Amino acid sequence: MLDRLIEEAPRFFNYYNLIFLGQAMLRTLALTIIGCSIGFTCGLVLAAVRHTRSKLLLPLRLMAILYVEIFRRIPFLVILFLVLFGIQALTPTASLFSIAMISVCLISTAFLSEIIRAGLESVPRQQIEAAEALNFGWFRTLAYVVFPQGWKVILPPAVAFMVMFIKDTSLASQMGVVELTFTGKMLVNRGFSPVLGFGAVLVLYFVLSYPLSRMGAYLENRLASPRSARSRQLLWRVAGPQGGVAIGGQG
Repeated sequence: MLDRLIEEAPRFFNYYNLIFLGQAMLRTLALTIIGCSIGFTCGLVLAAVRHTRSKLLLPLRLMAILYVEIFRRIPFLVILFLVLFGIQALTPTASLFSIAMISVCLISTAFLSEIIRAGLESVPRQQIEAAEALNFGWFRTLAYVVFPQGWKVILPPAVAFMVMFIKDTSLASQMGVVELTFTGKMLVNRGFSPVLGFGAVLVLYFVLSYPLSRMGAYLENRLASPRSARSRQLLWRVAGPQGGVAIGGQG
């Protein structure tokens, strides 16, 4: 096997294959960044609607809850094919990439909405009641009291979800989207060793996900309260690097 790898490496790492892998990497990154950004925006709206207590908005709250509960329980691959068949029935010329992007937006909206809702609900109720007593109103209470404090709880798991979704975009290869996993399959089908084809894909997934995971760890430490930060440092000293990873939840 080693002889085969040495023989194929110069042909594998040529200009055209590297461009091919780079374009697939950009598609994977675009699916994650654009899809999760739109999902975060839509999830923020759903979480804000669910945070209201107005009787007039009760139908919207029920619709938001129904949407989140349904899409959080449907596998991403199933959503991909449902969106594929639904959109192609309406617009047969739609690209597979746009169909995958819509699917990412649908499922990321549901999951990120729950993350945002948990962050909003982490704000002490007394502060919300104090803002209401000052006649802040619903929007001003969210903008000036709830959101500024909720970001500390929302951002770290939101970034972690984005890192996870970089890997989940590989499911889009099942419907023909030329992202990293599909590119690895194509290179192997051209006769290259699977170790080279999927090894290159593995490295590129790492290149995409590692900076985001470190950013999530930085945000978690940066946004943590001084007391929790000191506790984390103490646990790191006592348990060492391996124990710190297990206790702190960071890679």
